Amino acid sequence: MGFAEKRGNYWRGRYKIAPGKYGTVQDASGRVIKFATKRQAKRAADREEDKEEINVPAPVEEVEAPNRTTFGEYASSWYADQDLAPSTMQNYKRHIEEHLLPEFEDVALADILRKDVNAWEKREKAAYAASSVKTWRATLHLMLADAEDDGLITSNPAAKRRGRGKRAGRSRDRGPEKVVTTPLGALLIAERAALLSGRDDEFVACILKAYTGMRWGELVGLEVEFVRPRAIRVEWQLYELDTGELVHCPPKDDSYRNIDIPDWLSGLVSDHIRRTASGPCGCHSRKYVFRGQGLARQGVSGAKLVDVARRAEVSTGTVSNVLNRPEKVADETRIRVEKAIADLGFIRGGTPDGHAAHWRRNGFATWVFHPAGDGWYPKKAPQEARPVPLLAEPWPGVPARGRGASGRAEACWVPIAKGITPHGLRHTHRTWMEDRELLNTEKALIDERMGHIDGSVSARYAHVTPAMRQRLCDGLTRMWHASLEARRAMSPGSAVRILDRLLRS
Repeated sequence: MGFAEKRGNYWRGRYKIAPGKYGTVQDASGRVIKFATKRQAKRAADREEDKEEINVPAPVEEVEAPNRTTFGEYASSWYADQDLAPSTMQNYKRHIEEHLLPEFEDVALADILRKDVNAWEKREKAAYAASSVKTWRATLHLMLADAEDDGLITSNPAAKRRGRGKRAGRSRDRGPEKVVTTPLGALLIAERAALLSGRDDEFVACILKAYTGMRWGELVGLEVEFVRPRAIRVEWQLYELDTGELVHCPPKDDSYRNIDIPDWLSGLVSDHIRRTASGPCGCHSRKYVFRGQGLARQGVSGAKLVDVARRAEVSTGTVSNVLNRPEKVADETRIRVEKAIADLGFIRGGTPDGHAAHWRRNGFATWVFHPAGDGWYPKKAPQEARPVPLLAEPWPGVPARGRGASGRAEACWVPIAKGITPHGLRHTHRTWMEDRELLNTEKALIDERMGHIDGSVSARYAHVTPAMRQRLCDGLTRMWHASLEARRAMSPGSAVRILDRLLRS
């Protein structure tokens, strides 16, 4: 049989013509044919070897020249052909523009080799989290697989070969362990979140998320009409795009469902709705259970600060310095940022005008949830990470506000669950249900509650009964009362009004 031999950036076909003697596939003029792929070279070599065996001279079949469409050209047409959810389209666009085009834009699809993809992946892993790079490579693999189906390439260079490379047990490209907490931990985090925001809304939201396992978009997109007696109906979610737009769309994977809640949680949410009753939001004309914590800024449209930073290849802190303290930025960088501002038509926000209609994922996590769980404000240019400054009384301390807050601080918080995220409360709820000592919930009810689908045969024959639902609600109630008792033992009152009433009742 013939074989393919790698020569620099091309392949040549080799075939046996006599014992210990091999020939090379050539064209009619005697020049060696350079093949773009290993497969083409081997096919031509096999044909030549067959001719030698039957001793019938025949011209070498002309090999079709490889397609010269560049990756950038194909990426534009490929993206335009997709018709997916806005969140998916946004993610594909970010992967392509920020990580694939800088490497492969001007390279012909037929010239992208497996070694090129592997080298790019290695460089990306040196600068970014392995889990993120894995996602970007998956997008590249998907695009090149479609190019192969379209006949533009003969094989997918982004496909990973099985059994190749280093291996030591399980995959090392996993993300960090997801942090979960206890019922008391969830209560303390909710209390701190309310102290940081200065209102009860964040307390109710954190408790609801911990005791239902709702996704973030489902929590933000929870409408008043879907809060039922002893149940929350998940019908919609709000998905935040990079542009800042909140898209009103079905829940992930169409996971419509009713989530059973005990009486105490139903009363907590209903009281919150009555206490904070407001009209429909300006963006969707719907009444939502929760509203944003920050101030709304009118006149903000089009490009955002992060878009300018990406365009100029600098941090958002550098862009902020150019806008507010240009003397602190090098001239070359400042000019690049100013050009990006002009190219994108970036306009700074107007004056504050009331509360924002909805939470922003990053703002809520950065300034409310992470400080509540860790006890520290995260690093945000130009400020370094720092403890939350507190006035010691009443317990567990009230965040100090305004200029010189750190100098007036009398205490700081210790971590409750270091590294926990808002999504970690969803993991927490699932863990509570799995725990035999806490809830020991049946698998069918866990999947229904989380909005997951189990396609196994055993799951098809398992059904949820009213008794299962009641046992779960009873278990959640026991956990809630136990956490209140533990919190009361620490201090009989709270600066959070709603929690103070619960502790003293």
